[in-house]
Amino acid sequence: MAEITSYRRSLGLVELVSLGVGGTIGSGIFVVPGIAARLTGVWSLCAWLIVAVSASCVLFSLASVSTRFTDSGGFYSLFESVFGRKAAAPLIILYLVSSIFGISTIAAGIGQYIGYFGLAQVLLIEIGIIAGFCCINIIGISLAGKTETILTLIKIVPLILIALLLLPFVRLENLAPAAPLTTAGLLATVIIVYWPFTGFEISAIPVEETTDPRLIKKALTCVMVIVVSVYLLLNVALIGSVGTGVLAASPAPVATAAALFMADAGPVVACIGIVAMLSAINAYIVGTSRILQNLSARFGIPRLRDLGARGTPVYALVAGCGVAAALLLFSNHFDQLASISVITTLIPYLFFCIASWILITETRMRLVSAAGALSTFAILILYFLI
Repeated sequence: MAEITSYRRSLGLVELVSLGVGGTIGSGIFVVPGIAARLTGVWSLCAWLIVAVSASCVLFSLASVSTRFTDSGGFYSLFESVFGRKAAAPLIILYLVSSIFGISTIAAGIGQYIGYFGLAQVLLIEIGIIAGFCCINIIGISLAGKTETILTLIKIVPLILIALLLLPFVRLENLAPAAPLTTAGLLATVIIVYWPFTGFEISAIPVEETTDPRLIKKALTCVMVIVVSVYLLLNVALIGSVGTGVLAASPAPVATAAALFMADAGPVVACIGIVAMLSAINAYIVGTSRILQNLSARFGIPRLRDLGARGTPVYALVAGCGVAAALLLFSNHFDQLASISVITTLIPYLFFCIASWILITETRMRLVSAAGALSTFAILILYFLI
């Protein structure tokens, strides 16, 4: 195979934003609102707001230092420069594990939605989807970026439309708390709500493939504005239109609420959910392969460090997707895979914030970094206690 020594710069702002939004808005928003409503009712809106603030602090911490590290292994370079090589390696490996589990988690989520249509051989379809997106990425980052942009638009527009169409059905009594808020309930809800917010950092990974590395900071900001706006608008619309009792009892809360204005909403929402997860799995594959390739290059791992003739990390793509597909043979349960992915993601998030606090001396940014670090650390501790 012909090899080149560098990635190809073909990603603009639109593609970077699509990768971040695509990696963040996936399976979680179609499942978590019902679980959150079951835990704390209307108060679950507070959990979405708390996590939005925490995730935004992490994002702005990453954005504040992203321009200082302009190679594809920016995360490794960041960790190494601040915490040293001995700490950087385990942190980036932990993030790599979270990314691989993320691919498996999303594939398992796709399987659940495919099962809605009564299709057999769901596991083979999940593995086939991973293989298909692996091939798209091998062809080139340009195709992967365009694919991501199309899939992201296809999923974002219907979610916004559903939220807007539900607004006329919103009743104020549905937004009134029926029971007092408990600390334990709020904390448990915050933990489960964090899953739909992970993945935004993928925008910062393909730095060497962007037309201008300075776009990373702008892309990250755009990603969080879009994600927070969609999540908060949709959750208010869901709770206000059908009430927390109905949401809590539904395995498909978005479809349940959409039935108010669409007689047979189930298949339509299921299709939107599948597209959302296809977008997420593509974004995760882009991020995972770049992290694996750069880590391999730094530690001299043959093959995995090589770039193919099209400027793509072919072996890293095949290896990352292969491991993710293999994980599905051992566990095809969305909940189990998601738990591992979230916990292994939050630890690097914590160190993004600490690194920003160390590198950025401006007071306002330090306050943001401290808020992100403290909230992420608290969620990590609570994850093991609750």
